Amino acid sequence: MKLTDQDKKALELQGEDFFIEAECFFDRAFQRPEYLFNQRGKAAGTAHLQRNLIKINPVLFMSNKEEFFEQVIPHEVAHLITFQLYGKVRPHGKQWQYVMETVFKRPALTTHQLDTTDVAGKQFTYRCSCTVHQLTIRRHNKVLKGDRYLCKHCRSNLVFEGE
Repeated sequence: MKLTDQDKKALELQGEDFFIEAECFFDRAFQRPEYLFNQRGKAAGTAHLQRNLIKINPVLFMSNKEEFFEQVIPHEVAHLITFQLYGKVRPHGKQWQYVMETVFKRPALTTHQLDTTDVAGKQFTYRCSCTVHQLTIRRHNKVLKGDRYLCKHCRSNLVFEGE
């Protein structure tokens, strides 16, 4: 799915507004990022710190425009601001939270709650001692090559249930 030039411009302008807010707050200039609109999978967006790049998921944007303007763009801009201010720190650590909550006046949510049905690929069923898990094809292929995944709750190995 391709975004219109108008959508791309609106997203970039929203990012610019947050950069201006950060510049006023910290009384310093920040380098502006490049924007790409080719993020895939379930991620709404990603910030590539060393490349000073923000990637946006066009499929999720089309059905969640308001959430992108209110939360996704400030979330990714906050990553770049945090990196430019503090260097390499925890991705959603106290510095990033400070930028989100104090500078941008947004909740410091680490994940989105968007409906990812339209972007979810084939899932593979795995079982642990306590429940059933759905793994992506990427993780399933890693298991086939010898990687192991543990349940976060019971800490037992995930075992493939079969097709």
